[in-house]
Amino acid sequence: MTKVSVAEGLTPKAMDVGESGVSEEGESTEGVRLNKELSLMNGVAIIVGVIVGSGIFVSPNLLLEQAGSKGMALIVWVLSGFLSMIGALCYAELGTMIPKSGGDYAYIGEAFGNLPAFLYLWVALFVLVPTGNAITAITFAQNILKPLWPACDVPKNAVSLIAAVITCFLTALNCYNVKWVTRVQDSFTAAKILALLVTFFGSLVYLFAVDMGNLKNMMEGTITDPGHIAIAFYNGLFSYSGWNYLNFVTEELKDPYKNLPRAICISMPVVTLVYALTNVAYFAVLTKPEILASEAVAVAFSDKILGVMSWIMPVFVALCTFGSLNGAIYTSSRLFFVGARNGHLPLAISLIDVKRLTPVPSLIFMCLVTLLLLLFNDVGSLMVYVSAVEAIFLFCSVAGLLWLRYKQPNKKRPIKVILLLPITFLIVCTFLIVFSCITRPVAVGAGIGFIAVGAIVYCVFFMWKHKPRWMVSFCDNFNLVCSKLFLSLPESSKEL
Repeated sequence: MTKVSVAEGLTPKAMDVGESGVSEEGESTEGVRLNKELSLMNGVAIIVGVIVGSGIFVSPNLLLEQAGSKGMALIVWVLSGFLSMIGALCYAELGTMIPKSGGDYAYIGEAFGNLPAFLYLWVALFVLVPTGNAITAITFAQNILKPLWPACDVPKNAVSLIAAVITCFLTALNCYNVKWVTRVQDSFTAAKILALLVTFFGSLVYLFAVDMGNLKNMMEGTITDPGHIAIAFYNGLFSYSGWNYLNFVTEELKDPYKNLPRAICISMPVVTLVYALTNVAYFAVLTKPEILASEAVAVAFSDKILGVMSWIMPVFVALCTFGSLNGAIYTSSRLFFVGARNGHLPLAISLIDVKRLTPVPSLIFMCLVTLLLLLFNDVGSLMVYVSAVEAIFLFCSVAGLLWLRYKQPNKKRPIKVILLLPITFLIVCTFLIVFSCITRPVAVGAGIGFIAVGAIVYCVFFMWKHKPRWMVSFCDNFNLVCSKLFLSLPESSKEL
């Protein structure tokens, strides 16, 4: 039996971001630590695998509704990919300059200090990550069950049950073995790209053999109102969300200075091209009213061109969302692990399984929050809510890049993007945030309100230095129980 001591690193200690017991290259200096097991192709598979998930199958009708025309919708899809590429290149500079896991949390903390970093962690913990995972799990469940209810809607209870089961299964897989996780990710990434290419070539057959009328008058009905365009971009950007997830696991990436930017430069053009081709396929086969009336555009697409074999498309969608959820669970758990390691979450979340070297408590905690969010099923509102909050913190991260260039001009930067890229990204983010506040004030206001609550939590739990003795004792006992329960130790500790 593994012995654990409170004195061996289990006493909670608030630490500044960056003072995490890791070297400047992002490696732990001693004891239990996460292994560097991710190659370049693993990195590409994680980015593509996380991005290509539920969004491409649930966003097209929501985006078309805001854009007004197929032509404008296609423009938004391509520009969303271009904007994501700009953001990813900015994050390549940040990730190679600050080679620590945690992504935005590490970058915002380095640039602006503990409070902004905690606010990102707070929002990611309860909004960004679990909501995105819940949407992906729900999409998986809806599509895997659709062949059983071909003529009607799938019962919500069945969807919630299957979504919960798949979330728990992938969490268990992530707890058990990192190599299995990367093998699953590589396999399903290849499968989902193949599925989307089959969709495109199937549409070409339909286009030339049956009807080309759906691609005529592509700009008819275009909406130019800035508020609607902003919401359309939110729906598009939600489908590209995940482009920064490899930055969450920088410490586990082999040769991050080379492989992080290479993975970004390979994966983002691939995703943008695949998304554009997939939407052309949808627009070629389905009329505008058919797309707007369908909650699952891919299913309507398959019903029209595959006939009795239409059940194949829901299976393809399930494959895509399965891989996406797997990648999101793997990468985002490292974010909370790093936050706890730096003293901004209970220390128990930063514990590492001494046998498997995986952050088991962080994975289980994230799974529990995701299961709670599966109770909500308004995907459209959730997308705007999540994307608006995320845009605020993406703005902060890229603004931090500019601030660090001024604050630390001599810091080593293996990659340095041209100044135009971060400035363009900040201008577009500002546009999206301002005009979405006008169009969807409730959703955006709720997100901003939740950020404000996080500031109060920070003041109570982290700025209050003289806490009651019972509170300190409770935290120590909770951390010790979790350590014994999961046979886990803090990263800087040694197995006894």
